[in-house]
Amino acid sequence: MKSLKIIHKIGLFVFIIGFSTFLSLFFLGQYQLDKNDLKEVLGEDTFPLVDEFASDIYNKKYTNQFAFISDFKSVLEQSNQKVKSKFEIKSDLAKEIATSVEGKAFQQSAIEKTIGKASDDVGEWQLKQLIDYTGWMEGKEYETTDELTSQLENVITDINNSIISQKGFSQNNINNKTFTITKQSEVGPVAQNPWLWLLLAIGIPIIGAIMYLLPKLKTEHAGIKNDGIFHSALKNRGWIGILLGTFLISFYVFLYWFPEYMTSWIVMVDPLSKMLSGNPASQWFMYGFLYTLAILVMGIRMIIKYRHSPYQMVRTVSVMFFQLAFAFVIPEILVRLNQPYMDLKNMWPLDYSFFFDYRLNEMVEAGTIGLFMLGWGIALFTLGVPIFTYLYGKRWYCSWVCGCGGLAETLGDPYRQLSDKSLGAWKIERWLIHGVLVFAVVMTAAVLYTYFTGSSQLLGMNTYNIRAVYGFGIGSIFSGVIGTGFYPFMGNRVWCRFGCPLAAYLGFVQRFKSRFRITTNGGQCISCGNCSTYCEMGIDVRWYAQRGQNIIRSSCVGCGVCSSVCPRGVLNLENRDENGRFNQPSLVGNDSFGVQS
Repeated sequence: MKSLKIIHKIGLFVFIIGFSTFLSLFFLGQYQLDKNDLKEVLGEDTFPLVDEFASDIYNKKYTNQFAFISDFKSVLEQSNQKVKSKFEIKSDLAKEIATSVEGKAFQQSAIEKTIGKASDDVGEWQLKQLIDYTGWMEGKEYETTDELTSQLENVITDINNSIISQKGFSQNNINNKTFTITKQSEVGPVAQNPWLWLLLAIGIPIIGAIMYLLPKLKTEHAGIKNDGIFHSALKNRGWIGILLGTFLISFYVFLYWFPEYMTSWIVMVDPLSKMLSGNPASQWFMYGFLYTLAILVMGIRMIIKYRHSPYQMVRTVSVMFFQLAFAFVIPEILVRLNQPYMDLKNMWPLDYSFFFDYRLNEMVEAGTIGLFMLGWGIALFTLGVPIFTYLYGKRWYCSWVCGCGGLAETLGDPYRQLSDKSLGAWKIERWLIHGVLVFAVVMTAAVLYTYFTGSSQLLGMNTYNIRAVYGFGIGSIFSGVIGTGFYPFMGNRVWCRFGCPLAAYLGFVQRFKSRFRITTNGGQCISCGNCSTYCEMGIDVRWYAQRGQNIIRSSCVGCGVCSSVCPRGVLNLENRDENGRFNQPSLVGNDSFGVQS
């Protein structure tokens, strides 16, 4: 036993060393811009514009990404300024055009009369823009020249504001180019030997974690016995938990909006990406790789912890399998086979981009396999959800298949007790999660309207703006930054409980048309509170157990931990006929209100 405890402590030390190595990669990058790489990324047309401003940083070696990224973005900004000054239309032209108009009605011929025949690319572009932007004004009457001049000045302002997006680098374009160039310019130790750093930064933490976990088979009891969980600095919002939460939040912020600063981590997994898909790694491959490893390693912890419960062990193996195979390996192999990338277990509305135009076009153009993917995706949420949820409750997906649920059940398991069980939290939960579902439905309807009609305007709103707002607010901030980053602060199912639109959809079916319920034996309940404490969905399970009532809450994901931690066998997960799910009597001890003995 003593030797096992030593291995346990050594494992923790090894993990800390390995994780520290992983963090250090953030600062180990070295960067050197190569002219040929820049030309390849920018293309023949754009490269000459940037080349003249990049001459000062060619072959200059940077020891950190912050300075390199700052200098490269400055180059792109200088290029933008040159483009703007080159193509900008002077506001004085508005008065010249207005005074050349004959009569009160505006004629576009006045533009060509004023400018004359364009003799260069700049003049041609300016002329075309003026024609395009004033098409709606043709034949419109203006009372005075000043009124027409003012209108033309507004048009010129709009054209000048569009110069960067049309001829230069938009902010989104700057971010994308910066990420690509930063990754290709990495010349540090990680780029020189990625396999070594993969072993040091990923392999060693895994070895340490397993050494830390395996001795628990002999040194710790199975299950949860209220053993000081609320006195842990890691598991009860202590300083370690705060540090971990800060790291997770920061990780997601960089992942979504500043991936260029994570290039060392991404370069490290390049060999793996090329093995699976044949392509260099992106930030999303790196994220998927780390996400999968987290579920696999922490899944081992889950199996060891709940080894007294066959249900928990099989359920954990299930989420580990679906994440590794369906969410990570198979999609990458599909790409290698020149097929659309698809996580075959993910579905709308959780997969909110499923009906985006580029996804639909990609699947349709892929032929038979692409059409199968389209049909499979539609069948999952139209047929799979109602049928399987009727038979097994939402647990079939949320606790056995879903990647979000898989991460919550494994990496997030130490924080399940932090979920708020108050009525106030329940009210917020219902408003938020159903609000997100409505938002997802409206956004998808708008996207499909644009796909079939070609019009981006629906009821006065731009459909592309609607989907951008959803992607930023729900797809990034809510599901990522808050959904995972807040594990150490609000529990492991923040996203599933408050934001997941698919969980809301599944919950509707489970609540009103399902065979699933958690039955309770109120006469056996001793009110220990284990069930409520460890309910990750914020359900006060004890309240139901004391009254002998079935638990059929729409939010329940059927994880079964409440049953696994109950010392009296009060709770039981069942799939039975629908009769008796509702209107159960309230019980105190062995007595039933309103029922004669």
